[in-house]
Amino acid sequence: MSSTAIPHLVQASSGIPFLDLISQHRDLEDELVEVFRRALRAAAFVGGAELAGFEREFADFCGVADTAGVASGTDALRFAVMAMAPRPGDEVITVSHTFMGTSEAITQGGATPRFVDIDRESMNIDPAAVEAAISSRTVGIVPVHLYGQPANMDAILAIADRHGLWVIEDACQAHGARYKGRMAGSMGVLGAFSFYPGKNLGACGEGGAVTGSDSARMALVRQYREHGQVRKYYHASEGYNGRLDAIQAAVLRVKLRRLADWTERRRRAAALYREALCDLAEVVLPVEARDCYHVYHLFVVRTGRRDELQAHLTREGIGTGLHYPLPLHLQQAYASRGSGPGALPITEEVAASILSLPMFAEITEEQIERVASALRDFFGS
Repeated sequence: MSSTAIPHLVQASSGIPFLDLISQHRDLEDELVEVFRRALRAAAFVGGAELAGFEREFADFCGVADTAGVASGTDALRFAVMAMAPRPGDEVITVSHTFMGTSEAITQGGATPRFVDIDRESMNIDPAAVEAAISSRTVGIVPVHLYGQPANMDAILAIADRHGLWVIEDACQAHGARYKGRMAGSMGVLGAFSFYPGKNLGACGEGGAVTGSDSARMALVRQYREHGQVRKYYHASEGYNGRLDAIQAAVLRVKLRRLADWTERRRRAAALYREALCDLAEVVLPVEARDCYHVYHLFVVRTGRRDELQAHLTREGIGTGLHYPLPLHLQQAYASRGSGPGALPITEEVAASILSLPMFAEITEEQIERVASALRDFFGS
């Protein structure tokens, strides 16, 4: 799951931005202004036709029976975990190479995250590490479809089936991604999405959604987003104020119609990066797994000279990002768990070498060539 934009980014003040949301919204300005005007004139700000319409359309897009719009990707994960009814002491296996929202949603949902290592090539959860971490306390697995590429879901689902575990997909970076033809968010019991503005499908503010075909679990998600209400003023449990507001739902409906085109443009940009950088031995390019349709939320390279390269690109007016430089198991928030350096060696190796290059649907071939030229200059190629 991605973080908010500012803390982990080095953004050039001019030149090529790491992320360009201005161009996208300039193209959509008339439609988005009309969305707000329509909501204003109808005083329709919470719930209603726009939310119902988006939920139906996103469910169809993901190939599931239902979608519940919520206030953020973290809410989506939290409510999904709560819907699985974990008990105190239950453990949920996930990765440390992700944003804090993944693990805090597990904790706030009533379980304890158990961090495992990643596959070096895909940078997604390692199924062998999952298998090795299962104990009598394990109840679920949360694979993260990191950077826009689905995890190895056949292996994860087989492990879950053998051990009687549930699976919730953290698809917060994977809108439209596919694994063997199956859509991200449709393979686990539930899926969780973020619509933070920088996502491939982003709102003009915060937003998220839970996807699934288990009607009982989805009913619980809706209950938890509405203060535990089963109908107005009748509360079956405590919950949260976690609704997706109607204006954001309407914005997402406008953008969802363009998502397939935006994804193809991202994939084209990734192909151009690969072509331009394939001869740089010092740079490890992202790998698209054979069974996956990668949507390139981020284009993440690895190099042993990451910090020097990032500084060079900044001087050249090129924005970059770090996702994520300090793994969760080494964060102060989890210091009491006693997982020091060396606990997850591949995760730590990757975290020390990753660098996210500019990636957005509107990036031009000329901009990509300029980024590639700056990398070649730095490495003396």
